Amino acid sequence: MTKYYEDLSVGDRFRFGEYDVTDEEIRAFAGKYDPQPFHLDAEAAADSVFGELVASGWHTASISMRLLVDHAFDDIAIMGGRGIDDLRWHRPIYPGETLSGAAEVVAKPEDGLRDTRGNVDFEITITKPDGSVAMSYVTLSMVRRRGAP
Repeated sequence: MTKYYEDLSVGDRFRFGEYDVTDEEIRAFAGKYDPQPFHLDAEAAADSVFGELVASGWHTASISMRLLVDHAFDDIAIMGGRGIDDLRWHRPIYPGETLSGAAEVVAKPEDGLRDTRGNVDFEITITKPDGSVAMSYVTLSMVRRRGAP
């Protein structure tokens, strides 16, 4: 059942599915988008602050978007985004970790209300297998209003 702007309330929470992060994917993403040594080379990463190969924060952000679309926004009438606030990478992501997360409605700003849509801000948290938060941000979304064309 599709949820529209009117169906969402501050405090609503949506759980994500899970995503397994692989060594190969970390290296492939980094090679194309963030070619820093600690994302590409295990030996170089061993001498870094991380101590071993880690995923790019941008890779983690991309994974979070995939999880959002597949498991949280799949039944919400999302019309697009207005931006992202407060992006933070709290903990590194290592090969072999399984990520999960949640989205919580934290605001429905009235200044964005239109005939066709309303603004809904979701706080996103991506968690590691031990339950610690790896990444967080607030996505500023537009959600279709019920009955809008």
